[in-house]
Amino acid sequence: MNQDTSFWGWGWAHRFPDDEARLQLGQLVQALTGFAPRGLLSPPTLAQVELTAPRGPRPPFDFIQDDAEARTRHTYGKSYPDQLRGFAGDYAAAPDRVARPNNEAEIERLLEFASASQLAIVPFGGGTSVTGGIECRGEGHAGVISLDLGHLDQVLALDPIARLARIQAGAKGPALEAQLGAQGYTLRHFPQSFEHSTLGGWVATRAGGHFATVYTHIDDLVASTRMITPQGAWATRPLPASGAGPAPDRLVLGSEGTLGVITEATVRIRPRPTQRAGATLLFDRFEAGVEAARALAQSGLHPSNCRLLDPREALLFGVNAENKAVLIVGFEAAQHPVEVDLARALELLRDFGGELRPAAVDDGAGRWKQAFFDAPYLQSTLISLGLLADTFETCCTWSTFPTLHAALIKGVREALKRTTGGAFMSCRFTHVYPDGPAPYYTFVGPAPAGGELAVWQEVKHTACEILAQHGATITHHHAVGRTHRPWYCKEVPELFTSALWEVKRHLDPAGIMNPGVLWEKGP
Repeated sequence: MNQDTSFWGWGWAHRFPDDEARLQLGQLVQALTGFAPRGLLSPPTLAQVELTAPRGPRPPFDFIQDDAEARTRHTYGKSYPDQLRGFAGDYAAAPDRVARPNNEAEIERLLEFASASQLAIVPFGGGTSVTGGIECRGEGHAGVISLDLGHLDQVLALDPIARLARIQAGAKGPALEAQLGAQGYTLRHFPQSFEHSTLGGWVATRAGGHFATVYTHIDDLVASTRMITPQGAWATRPLPASGAGPAPDRLVLGSEGTLGVITEATVRIRPRPTQRAGATLLFDRFEAGVEAARALAQSGLHPSNCRLLDPREALLFGVNAENKAVLIVGFEAAQHPVEVDLARALELLRDFGGELRPAAVDDGAGRWKQAFFDAPYLQSTLISLGLLADTFETCCTWSTFPTLHAALIKGVREALKRTTGGAFMSCRFTHVYPDGPAPYYTFVGPAPAGGELAVWQEVKHTACEILAQHGATITHHHAVGRTHRPWYCKEVPELFTSALWEVKRHLDPAGIMNPGVLWEKGP
């Protein structure tokens, strides 16, 4: 794992702001929310972290690490509870060892040893899980091994005729795009974690990406998968489409490391875009922006970008300061001009009161793009100021959204005020479909010292219960992990859960693969 990354917080260590910058951010937050940060809290150092001795038998392989730094860096993902515990120097959940294999043969040997020795195997991906998907304390196991595929990061083959690329699962976003870009292609999948997450992680968690319509998930870009299970290799063939029974790739997508280790995926690539056109529109009312976004999603124009921000979200990320909702629209293509598509979209959006914002006055798309990738750094900084700061997301039908949105705003704000004494909450659409939006919520509150985790749990539980009560999904693209497990089990049919557990029991008879994720135990 890159030593220049933060071991407790998000991203690159040098991006964590100095004291003066944090003080300025605290003042800005107070101006936006009305409540003050607790103060400047000092982040931990690696030297301050104390770990217990590794448990369980040590696999006799030279790709195994058990030094303190490797274990520390592979303890948590990047959720609020993860960063909160990391910031406090609490690494009681550290894995006993870290495996960094160089090929599939080494993975097979590791899984064989782990199955015989009852060692839990937790695929790490890029370590960006926000749902507790890579933490395992090994209850019922002799020890825990974090499996890092960082050495398997190459584009193995590229077929320019079929526009397919076979890529190893450990490839992170920038390295993947650089290798494809050298031949004029792109996967065009940019989740917020793009810089630090991996292809295997995207597949395992059904990650959402760049496109706001049509190709919204990695699901839409996967042609085939390869996974090493404790029972052997699971491999599918790349096909444009097939009607041959239940699709085996669908069991791999979203499996979150519970069935095996995803080692490769063949993905659908495209020429890098050369034609772009976009615009920013302002709406006096968020509800008018919602109706405009629905009309655009149902128009058949298929914009690559369609992000609706409520006034608070726009203010938080500096897109505009006019107390209006913002709709950012964009089109792109590799060969043909897209100005005509944009003009048709603008004509439609003006019917709902959209006011075009000249790019010379406010580059909404540019501001939003930068703010989008900077947001995780903001969360880490707010934690260091003693603030509760997190997000949750969902997907629902257009007819359901108004009542769901009202219930979430009311319920989560009440929970924040009850537990913290203050509340800031905002909303945006990350993706839109003909039948409904994917709303994404940000909430901030003044967390009480020593009670941060309990407060977060109450607020998170409130949000999840409201989603379930209104028939919305527990997650559109953040995955299930351990955090969303109770609501996922309610969302899917009980017979499906039972059947899926039987598949796991067949592929992973010793139960070593990421135990506790998706299901706590078998039915």
